[in-house]
Amino acid sequence: MTQDAAENLKTFGVTTLSDALDRLGIEGQCLGIMPFARSMRLAGPAFTIRMLPTGQSGGSVGDYIDDVQPGQIVVIDNDGRMDATVWGDILTLVADRRGIGGTVIDGVCRDIDRSIELDYPIYARANTMRTGKDRVTADAYNVTVQIAGIRIAPGDWLVGDGDGVICIPASRVQEVIEVAGQIAAAEEKIREAVLRGDRLDETRKKLRYHALQTRESGAKA
Repeated sequence: MTQDAAENLKTFGVTTLSDALDRLGIEGQCLGIMPFARSMRLAGPAFTIRMLPTGQSGGSVGDYIDDVQPGQIVVIDNDGRMDATVWGDILTLVADRRGIGGTVIDGVCRDIDRSIELDYPIYARANTMRTGKDRVTADAYNVTVQIAGIRIAPGDWLVGDGDGVICIPASRVQEVIEVAGQIAAAEEKIREAVLRGDRLDETRKKLRYHALQTRESGAKA
């Protein structure tokens, strides 16, 4: 299912998937987490890492990359810290060679030239030069984390493009794909109509455009 789901999700823009999340009452938009190149795309299940300040206990940013499976997305919760990187050149190189699907960080990374050179997708708040060594430590792996206030459990799906990144609960991926397909089809009909010269307001009304993203009655969160 993993490869099929990834390919299906990549056929939609993140904006369409975001609208599907809204319609289904799912909070999944990781606001403020952006790619370093607009051409970057990712879709895959999460391998999660929770970072904490080192404090007096010490520790490292973690040697986990060899345990991440091809197609998985590395999801690092660094509490939005902007002063300590948790991803850099060597991790990018290894992740790319292993076929890992990308990296999403609530925080910052460094050595972005390597990710752009390899077209390895990294989504983060920003980039900077200062290492996280002796500043943050990998506290837990494959636990529930937060990215920009969005709860992400191991195996939940991350999808990203030039407009940002969203999270879809693992149990609702197929549901989101179906609703995104309905929204994409309606929007394509609107584009076709206006290109024929039809009025936009009338076309939107006919196709119930303004209801496309409205939360469905009884939709479970």
